[in-house]
Amino acid sequence: MKVNYFFFIATIFCTTQVVAKDVEAIFSERNRTQQVLDIEAALARAQGELGIIPVWAADEISAKARSENVPADEYQNEYEKVRHRMVALLNVWQRSLDNGAEQYMHYGATTVDIYDTLLVLQLKSATDALLELMRENELLMIDLAKEHADTLMIGRTLGQHALPITFGKKVSTWLGENRRNIERLQQVRGSLQQSAILKGAVGSYLGLGSEGMALENAFSMELGLSDNPYVSDWHPSRDVFAHYAYVVAMISRSYGRIGQEIFLLQSTDIGEIEEVRRKTAVGSSTMPHKKNPSKSEALIHYSRTIPRLAEVIGDDMVNFYERDNTSRPNRVIEEISIDTANMLITARALLKNLQVNADMMKANVMKTNGLVMSQRLVFTLAPHMGKTSANDLIHQLAVQSIEQQVNLENLVLANDDIMSLLTAEQIRQVFTPESYTGLAKQQTMAVIDYCLQQRVNDAKFVD
Repeated sequence: MKVNYFFFIATIFCTTQVVAKDVEAIFSERNRTQQVLDIEAALARAQGELGIIPVWAADEISAKARSENVPADEYQNEYEKVRHRMVALLNVWQRSLDNGAEQYMHYGATTVDIYDTLLVLQLKSATDALLELMRENELLMIDLAKEHADTLMIGRTLGQHALPITFGKKVSTWLGENRRNIERLQQVRGSLQQSAILKGAVGSYLGLGSEGMALENAFSMELGLSDNPYVSDWHPSRDVFAHYAYVVAMISRSYGRIGQEIFLLQSTDIGEIEEVRRKTAVGSSTMPHKKNPSKSEALIHYSRTIPRLAEVIGDDMVNFYERDNTSRPNRVIEEISIDTANMLITARALLKNLQVNADMMKANVMKTNGLVMSQRLVFTLAPHMGKTSANDLIHQLAVQSIEQQVNLENLVLANDDIMSLLTAEQIRQVFTPESYTGLAKQQTMAVIDYCLQQRVNDAKFVD
């Protein structure tokens, strides 16, 4: 029997995907039509203010800039005739205009002026939605880091037990990375604010008159964007859109790391974390005991697919002359935005329902018979016998501990050379991992404080 692979994959991930309705709505056909009309109305108002077209015509165009004046069936019929989306929309829309105002619609603009500006407005709205989700996740990470600032766990390097840390410190690295990504996305938002485009057919303001630059400024302001749009920007310059794509790709990698950490830490062999699931949730059709890490698995999946979409958008930076249609990745920009929102919503649900097993974390610290305290022992002995000698001695004892499966502390207590330098109480203190986590708690609280301070500054980016 032939298996539909794509249906199979979609079925797996539909259990973890939450549709980001708000972001999806930004790119809907109905919203797209209304925004195009809003852009045309902004153009007319700006031209009316500068005396380029009559004010009465600008008023009529603005008043009739409603999507119901472009019925979907009429638009489709017109498109079948002219095979041009902008012309089809204008032809249908102008039927609603009175007093000859249609003579002044789309005056001097070209199609890509309108649709590139549409994309800027869509991405600005999507960016605001993504920032809001990231800031929500930031609060969840802050709470998690603060709650577990003292929760002991083992730090792992190259997959091996290394030294004790706290779970709060681990979460603080997620938190710090998320905050830096918020700042990166805010930079993208700033670029989008300056990216309204109104430059005519080849980007030199031909058809827009001698006031073309002033008109573009007024047009941008009418749309709630900057009063100082990029003068050099034109359709072949796709760096702002690529910047957006590469930043959300980086965000997906950051959340993929979070997902991978949680995925690994909740494996049966480690058992330090668990995704809380409904008691009725089923993990396998054939193994009743399974509790699968579906949300962390989904984050890993997004971290692999979103960067691939970003590559397509980045490819659009290389196009021909003043403009061409060899790439046109608008659908990919829509997809990457919706997928990123879905990823952040999935992460929110995961962080909200994360069960931390502090007892298992501590048990895992002790799993290697005290070997993870060897560094502390070296630095305790170093003032008495030198660091190199101390390191050589403890290395020998560590090898013995591993080969004989004996607790390192017991070997130390039985070693005459060491006991001639340290007391049994000092040895006991050395092998107390709770008191050997370095500045983990201070680091955690410093990251939390920084993020809380920066949230105050976020207000200027979130309207």
